[in-house]
Amino acid sequence: MTSAVAQPPRPFGELLRQWRERRRVSQLELSIQAEVSTRHLSFVETGRSAPSRNMVLQLAEQLDLPLRERNRLLLAAGYAPAYSENSLDAPQMTAVRDAVRQVLTGHEPYPAVVVDRRWHLLDANASLTLFTDAVAPHLLKPPVNVLRVSLHPEGMAPHIVNLGEWRAHLLGRLRRQVEVTGDSELAALAAELRDYPCDQPEPEVELPGPGEIVVPLRFQYGDSVLTFFSTVATFGTPLDITLAELSIESFYPADAQTSDALRTRADMA
Repeated sequence: MTSAVAQPPRPFGELLRQWRERRRVSQLELSIQAEVSTRHLSFVETGRSAPSRNMVLQLAEQLDLPLRERNRLLLAAGYAPAYSENSLDAPQMTAVRDAVRQVLTGHEPYPAVVVDRRWHLLDANASLTLFTDAVAPHLLKPPVNVLRVSLHPEGMAPHIVNLGEWRAHLLGRLRRQVEVTGDSELAALAAELRDYPCDQPEPEVELPGPGEIVVPLRFQYGDSVLTFFSTVATFGTPLDITLAELSIESFYPADAQTSDALRTRADMA
């Protein structure tokens, strides 16, 4: 029986070059932005020179790396991480939890969810049951992935009237997120979701229909079709990884019929 061998950490220069190429930035462009010589940057990428801590942070800033990846670069260069990663239930996150709960509660009677970077459900308001009441129980066992719940054939998908359009929208968001973060787990999730069945055409480019200004979610609720648009909120100046990766997605009624139906549903609860 053989045991798995842990992969050694990747050298700093290799990681830096990977991110620079992913961002489609040349050595010359990055050296100008970070105010270092192209020669020195080349030596850093090949391992002939070691970067200072400030240089690592400056390069990461210019490449617009997620905080998690900035820490990874620092570790690869031999420095301690700069950014903390506290659990959402940690004492120092009390103010964050209170703010998030206030947003969720204040959004009633419309659905709102809080997710992490991999779309795991962290919190939601009571109105989310509008979407989840008909979802198979196994999809709602923690950790709940809201994209899986949305597009799975035993999830919300059978009740989404414009499934092809909404699916293309969600997969497009996820594809862009994978490109920005380079996250392999998100890439695996995207591959899984693409394999789910869909009997509607999926537009390659999001174009508005008559009178539309956003991509709508049309959801079959009983005998009615409810129409929503959503907004995504993030914290503007995060210095903690958990906080930087937190998103609040809030759904709003796109017409008077949907608004009335949701208020009636809340009054009957």
